[in-house]
Amino acid sequence: MTGVPVSDGVFTWPSDEPRLIASEGPGGVLSFPARSGEPVRLLGRRGRLWSFTTQQFPPPSPPYDGNDAGSFAPYSLGYVELPGELLVQARFTEPDPARLRIGQEMELRIVPYTTRSDGTDVLTYAFAPIEEDS
Repeated sequence: MTGVPVSDGVFTWPSDEPRLIASEGPGGVLSFPARSGEPVRLLGRRGRLWSFTTQQFPPPSPPYDGNDAGSFAPYSLGYVELPGELLVQARFTEPDPARLRIGQEMELRIVPYTTRSDGTDVLTYAFAPIEEDS
């Protein structure tokens, strides 16, 4: 996949195993996204689904800057707990709430977000459910 990150300093890119970029403040407190002037720390790629909801209609624009309402597709979003680190708010690759459950293992992915008028693909981060063995 090619493209540019939605914002510099949010995740490592390009990368076969991208990581979110946090900062470590006084007392070892982590912040995501990273705060300017604090040491950078790469977060783990896997965590557990902590809470979620679904977005069934296009958010107001502005501030929403995704593709136009005609191409909008419902999506799920919520929080993933990265063990020993922090809770990260994110979109999920699985839009069907029936296929998500609290405590489910999730892994970081880089996904398409939108396409700029010049044709440049803009990428963002999301978490994907890890398939469990049955």
